[in-house]
Amino acid sequence: MNKLQKALKINALFSSISGAILILLNRQLANLFGTTNNTVFWIIGLALIYFAITIWYEIRKQRKLAVLWIIIQDYVWVLGSFVLLIANPFQITQTGNLIIGVVALIVLYMGINQMIGLKKTTAQNL
Repeated sequence: MNKLQKALKINALFSSISGAILILLNRQLANLFGTTNNTVFWIIGLALIYFAITIWYEIRKQRKLAVLWIIIQDYVWVLGSFVLLIANPFQITQTGNLIIGVVALIVLYMGINQMIGLKKTTAQNL
């Protein structure tokens, strides 16, 4: 297993586990975030499970464009998280903001590792 496959596997595991947590603990998370609307946690959880499935597929295929799209989605997640933290349009609690920040840093780390793995894989194939 090369560096890119390892980085993608970590992302797939993290996304799968995060998605399952969001779905299974949606009410508790809504409470932590200071809202009664738990629908958003279901939606994000399902989206993360779908995202994880696409990553699992690319662990085997390692198509450059598809992996780049995964990395871009990770960076968009990080950017969106920081916008939420700065603007706080939904009046999220401090605990909720802390969770968003920690997850954003983890996703940023995964995106960087995937980019490094993609560059090494691409360089080896030349």
